[in-house]
Amino acid sequence: MENNIDFNKILETLSKMDKNELESKLKQAQTILNSKNIDTNNFPK
Repeated sequence: MENNIDFNKILETLSKMDKNELESKLKQAQTILNSKNIDTNNFPK
């Protein structure tokens, strides 16, 4: 499984969301990242 993140697609999606939706998604993402204990230093540069 590749771990390629398309930041342009992410930014495009974020720009379409309203503030409440965005905050809710960010909380979700934060929860997922915290629960999996991902070491962000391992992400490809």
